[in-house]
Amino acid sequence: MTSENKLKILNDPIYGFITIPTTLLYDLIQHRYFQRLRRIKQMGLSSLVYPGAEHTRFHHALGCMHMMQKAVQVLHFKNVEISKEEEEALYIAILLHDIGHGPFSHAMEHSIVENIHHEEISLLFMEALNEEFEGKLSLAIEIFKGNYPRKFMIQLISSQMDMDRMDYLKRDSFYSGVAEGNINSERLIQMINVHNDVLVVEEKGIYSVEKFLVARRLMYWQCYLHKTSVGAELLLSKILKRAKQLTLQGIDLPASNALNFFLENSVLKADFNKEVLNNFALLDDADIYTALKNWQFHTDKVLSYLSNAIVNRKLFHVKLVDKNEFGSKLGYYQLLCKDKLQIDEEVDYFVFGDKLKNQAYDLKAEPIRIFTKNNEVIDVLEASDQYNLKALSEPVYKYFICYPKSIHKVD
Repeated sequence: MTSENKLKILNDPIYGFITIPTTLLYDLIQHRYFQRLRRIKQMGLSSLVYPGAEHTRFHHALGCMHMMQKAVQVLHFKNVEISKEEEEALYIAILLHDIGHGPFSHAMEHSIVENIHHEEISLLFMEALNEEFEGKLSLAIEIFKGNYPRKFMIQLISSQMDMDRMDYLKRDSFYSGVAEGNINSERLIQMINVHNDVLVVEEKGIYSVEKFLVARRLMYWQCYLHKTSVGAELLLSKILKRAKQLTLQGIDLPASNALNFFLENSVLKADFNKEVLNNFALLDDADIYTALKNWQFHTDKVLSYLSNAIVNRKLFHVKLVDKNEFGSKLGYYQLLCKDKLQIDEEVDYFVFGDKLKNQAYDLKAEPIRIFTKNNEVIDVLEASDQYNLKALSEPVYKYFICYPKSIHKVD
């Protein structure tokens, strides 16, 4: 009997051929925890704005693994010692870095599960897989947690210029059609090196870094923080909160077993045992969409109105307002809503607001280090002659209010 060939080659629209380099990686990709990522869109509800943004977290994870392979090849070429065990651990860590995302994860993190972020759930999945794979993920987990002494390895996975960002900017730009986000990830990776065990970018790559930071800022305003998709995500969060509220009041809502589990139970970080994790692993976009399709016909006015808004793209108007006017404008639209829709205590479900924050380069985080021809290591802000790069480190805030278009003439 011949054994199965697990060293597969996959075709990717961004990079061409992607290879799965080891049998362990193949087995992890085949695992039901990872296969679930096929059923979760990478950009959540952004496809309501950009119809092409239908790619999945499965795509992204494989792309990150491919970027990590390229980075390791470059570092090997530059005589950076990385053992076979470390190499595989890097591939595992980056492959699984987003495995903890739920469907429309940012909406989920503020409604169905409480005070636990997807990074923490990713670690729980990795630990469960490590148990199942008899400790073969231990080194990957140490690197992922930042406990491994070779600092550049965690920087390849999570930093201001990591393999995660290398893939998602290029991939999300491709699928959304927002060309401004199309970075030259190949050149950026060719320019990386390691100095004193820290990840650096060689000086001749500085212009690529500048382009990368500008692209990140533009992608945030045009895609990730697009007011319509952010408004839709907040709307979904309100729907899930309402569904949970009704369920806890004893009202039966049609939903999948996995979704019902989270509607019926208050799930905190401390509650994430194996049973909770396995229920979470059964959740994907299909659970949410199927529930919304049913809930749009529910007798509860709030649940049906909001669910219909998502299912049939009758999205709320999202109005940008001045910070100083935010409170008064919110109160104004809430009064209008109470009058037009004949509601009172539920008005927070129909009129709500938030602020957007865009900061392409965080001065409080690990810097992007430039390795100069004089063998000095300096922050990219010091190395760059672009004044506007310093401006990218200043956070920019935009305040907005969402309300049904039917309550007021959109201005």
